Amino acid sequence: MNIIRHDINSPFRYAGGKFYARKLIIEYVPKHNSYIEPLAGGASIFFAKKKVEQNWLNDIDGDLINCLMVIRDYPDKLIGRLEGEVATKERHYYYKNEFKAQTELDRAVRWFYLNRTSYSGIMNMQNCFWGYGEKYSMRPENWPRNIHRTSKKLQDVKLTTLDFEKVIDEAEDGSFLFLDPPYFGADQDKFYSHPFAYGDHLRLCKSLKNSRGRFSFLLTYDNSAEIRHMYEWAETILDKEWNYTINRTDDQKNGTNQKGTRYKGKELFIMNYAPKRTEEMQLVLLRESRRRYESLKK
Repeated sequence: MNIIRHDINSPFRYAGGKFYARKLIIEYVPKHNSYIEPLAGGASIFFAKKKVEQNWLNDIDGDLINCLMVIRDYPDKLIGRLEGEVATKERHYYYKNEFKAQTELDRAVRWFYLNRTSYSGIMNMQNCFWGYGEKYSMRPENWPRNIHRTSKKLQDVKLTTLDFEKVIDEAEDGSFLFLDPPYFGADQDKFYSHPFAYGDHLRLCKSLKNSRGRFSFLLTYDNSAEIRHMYEWAETILDKEWNYTINRTDDQKNGTNQKGTRYKGKELFIMNYAPKRTEEMQLVLLRESRRRYESLKK
């Protein structure tokens, strides 16, 4: 199988994922040969960046990692099982409430279908509801192409379901770690099958602090005084924001033609290094300086 190293989109919809911030985040990623995500989720940054020599994606959600493993190792089997599927409320109800998985392939089929047809990719079964729209969601006939390209990007990628602390402890010296934990101040029980408790936030901070001399890391968090205080030891803390859109499906439109609402993502980028400006960032700053200069001349 051919291996894809260039950027692609994540195969999943994922609540709290960094799809809309991926280009901004990548601007702050240092050069590295070993890349690790201890809290992968939808792994938007891994899929959006150029693949390096060693890659490790980890998440405590066994169904998510199982689906990635099946996509990596048996893409055609997954495609075959999804062939002829339609995105309907009835099929969503069937996979959520009636379908009984007997094999790892069964688990992957169920997880993939529900993820692609649930509102915002929320996979906590208590809040996993139909949320598909023809205009806004990937249609089933395009799922095979999505699975094939994802499989090519996942070749030779290590996939595990370990506790994040073990991954951090076992990270190879000189690696780069990207971490996107659930928000500190959010009611995340609604979104995640394995939510982060207060103690987990403290464990993450302690683990990164103890290992900060072995590798580079970029951590994204909600902008709160508690997080700033918790990570006051970090070398760099930046306030960042970006635009994102929550698209409404036909069921959420309530009779309007509104396609979606634009919001501002506002978070902290926390790093144990001083980021260098990339060439792209330098060009953006240069263009901005020229624009201001031209406006002053008028």
